[in-house]
This record gives sequence, C-alpha cells and structure tokens, in this order.
Amino acid sequence: MKRTKIIDVLKSTDYGKDICVMGWVRTHRSSKAVDFIALNDGSTIKNVQVVADPSQFSEDLLKQITTGACIAATGKLVESQGAGQASEIQATTIEVYGTCANDYPMQKKGQSFEVMRKNAHLRLRTNTFGAVMRIRHNMAIAIHQYFHEHGFFYFHTPLITASDAEGAGQMFQVTTKNLYDLKKDEDGHIIYDDDFFGKMTSLTVSGQLEGELGATALGAIYTFGPTFRAENSNTPRHLAEFWMIEPEVAFIDLNDLMDLEEDFIKYCVQWALDNCKDDLEFLNNMIDKTLLERLQGVVKEQFVRLPYTKGIEILEEAVKQGKKFEFPVSWGMDLASEHERYLVEEHFKKPVIMTDYPRDIKAFYMKQNDEPENRRTVQGTDVLFPQIGEIIGGSVREESHDKLMAEIERRHIPMKDMWWYLDTRRYGTCPHGGFGLGFERLILFVTGMQNIRDVIPFPRTPKNAEF
Repeated sequence: MKRTKIIDVLKSTDYGKDICVMGWVRTHRSSKAVDFIALNDGSTIKNVQVVADPSQFSEDLLKQITTGACIAATGKLVESQGAGQASEIQATTIEVYGTCANDYPMQKKGQSFEVMRKNAHLRLRTNTFGAVMRIRHNMAIAIHQYFHEHGFFYFHTPLITASDAEGAGQMFQVTTKNLYDLKKDEDGHIIYDDDFFGKMTSLTVSGQLEGELGATALGAIYTFGPTFRAENSNTPRHLAEFWMIEPEVAFIDLNDLMDLEEDFIKYCVQWALDNCKDDLEFLNNMIDKTLLERLQGVVKEQFVRLPYTKGIEILEEAVKQGKKFEFPVSWGMDLASEHERYLVEEHFKKPVIMTDYPRDIKAFYMKQNDEPENRRTVQGTDVLFPQIGEIIGGSVREESHDKLMAEIERRHIPMKDMWWYLDTRRYGTCPHGGFGLGFERLILFVTGMQNIRDVIPFPRTPKNAEF
C-alpha cells in the first residue's frame, strides 16, 4: 500500500479507510490489553498514534518497537478515543524496518543541547531539531518568495575568490599545493604560479562585491549561499560556515535601503507565523515562553531609525544613570552586543536600525557622508534585534571612483586583484546599496534557540568539523 505522510493523516477525516504510515517511534506504551505507538516521520511536529492489539502481533515483534526504531504500520483510520489527537490508526500489520539499539542517545528523557551537538547526526530526529529544521526550510522559501515578488534576480556568486570583501583577512585558503613541499621566493613568500588558479585563493566571506556587479546590470539581485570565516570564535553567535542573504540594488538611497531591510525581515517573520504555527507553538512552550509574543511584536512595531551619534549619547546617559557595561562607551567605538541589546531591549523596546557609523569601524566601500574630518561617518546600517543584537548589516556603497580609491589607499588595502571592482566606478557608475543577513541569525531569532550551533544541521566551529 502507498505510504501516506503523517501530516496528511492528521488532516484526514476519511475514517474507516485503510492507511499506511512509515516513520520512527517516539514512544511505545504497552499493556496486556493494548499497545500505543507514537510515530513521527518528520513531516510535522505532531505524532500519529498507532494502536495495536497485542494478541494480533507476536511478542518478539512488539519488543523490537522501541524509541528510535523505524516501522511501517497499516490499518484503519479511526476517530481517537483519547485526548490530544483527533484520529489514530488501528493497526492490522506492522513491519519493523530498523531496530534501535538500547544505547540510542536520543531517548525520550531530555538531553542537554551540548550532548545533542555531539550527536548531531541523530539530534535531527528529536522534536526540537525537527521543528528548527522545518522552520529553516520555510525561511529559505520566504526569502526566495520575497525577492521574486519584488523584482529581484537570484544571482550566484563564487565560493572561491581572490578578494576579501571585509578586509579582515580571516579566510580559509583553497589550494592544491603540496603543503609538505611549499616553494617560496627569496623573501620567504609562497609561490603560487603552480597552484590550481595560479594565485592565492580562499573561500568567500561574502558575495557582496560580485553582487554589486550584478546590480549594475540587472538592477536588483540577491545572493543566498554559504560563506566562510576563519575566526577563532567559540561563542553562541559565531560559525565558521554559515549562509548569507545579500541583496544589492541600483539607484537606492539610505532611506530606501532601511525601508527594504525592515520590509524584508517583517515579511520573513510573518511567513513563519503563517506557515510554521505548530512548530513555533512547540518551541514557545519548550524553549522560550516569550517567542510568539516577540515575533508578533517585530511585525507590528515600526523600527526605530537611530543615528550612531545619538545612540552613543543614549548609552553614555545610561552609564551616568548607573548602567554597568562590560565595555566602555565612547564615540568612535564599535558597539558590543551588550550595547546593541540595551538600546533594543531596554531603551526603545523595539528593533532599531542604527545608521551613520564612524568610517574607521566600517568597511572601505561604504558611502561617506559630507561631515567634518574629525567625525567622518558613512551611510552604514545595522538592524538590531532583541535577543540577537545585530541581525543585518548594510550600507549605501561609495559610487565615486576617486573617493573609493582614496579610502583604499588610506587603509593600505591590497587591491591588485580588485581592478574589476573599481571598473564599476569607471564605467557607468551609479548610486547603489545593499545589506547582508546571516541566515542562521534569522533562524536563531525566529526559533528562540540560544546557540547558533543549534539552528544549522551540522555546525562548523573551531576544532569541530564532524559529520
């Protein structure tokens, strides 16, 4: 008999119909009169109850049906006599596809998230991680849907690059060279002439620079793919491999950019509320009791638009009033997460878009404001969220070739492999801008999870590349 997914079984009222379900056993309760098997196939957070008469099945078969075992059950769909479910299956046949050893790590009793990270190959079968991964899927759908509806083109940028968009230098190198026999010149520098690409290349930290090329041809593009940063950061907010969404738009100014950032993220959160109801309710009950309220608040609230200088003044006033921060506050500093969260969670109590940062703490490509040299600022934007801090970073890009070159020279940035980027300022330059959203940061916010390693199937972090 053809299999029916459990999500469809639970919607059906075709009582009396024979039906076949397949999945993994969540629980199995036995008695002399009846056995209750909770079965889940990943299509929904909810289980279907399979009811088995022990007199109709061998004792050996029923003993094999333990938590984690994989089975197929066929029987009639009937209205449930118990509370908690509308329907159940009265089993006539049960086939065990895969038994589960007694040392199965994902037993019904609760495990810590740390234990589950060590068993990332099995944690996906738990209710929590099933919910997170279904929401992750829906957020990916929402992203593509939003940009498609708004006239953006999906643009694929390279994963292997010779440029560093951030200027940080913390990149994973890509090479086919024999690491045990590296040829070097007289100054001790590695010779790359015989490497696969004939030059030093790395995994990309961002598709932005190439995305700007797409925007100057197609008007509005977005990238959505994996990016890599070799930062030795063991924190709940950092990964070495993560996914980024990076739209780039021609003929956009700072206000338009902030409108895009706010509209986009509200669309994604509303999509989750509309399409992930069961999973969000589960996470609200099990992980974060304020999750649904916080998500609904983001959709309803108008984001605060706050110049950096004003934000610093608010933080300095908070210090005067007795607020304790780990890091000191002064104009020109790069805000720490504690400062961002104070502005969002305590002062304004709503999301904040901070703008006009000091140029020295932002990337070289951001458009400069016309201000005195001692307070030179750029048209950067950071969207700050409760629980997370920065969730989006963007800017209007500097379209002037001369200003861009002056900033490159001021920062001593090696640009030998960036001639193509500068060409966009020589051949038909235009006002343009965009932003980057870390996909896992979005999932962290939408699910209420506390550690970014728990919103990606197989996290890559320092000293951890299992599975």
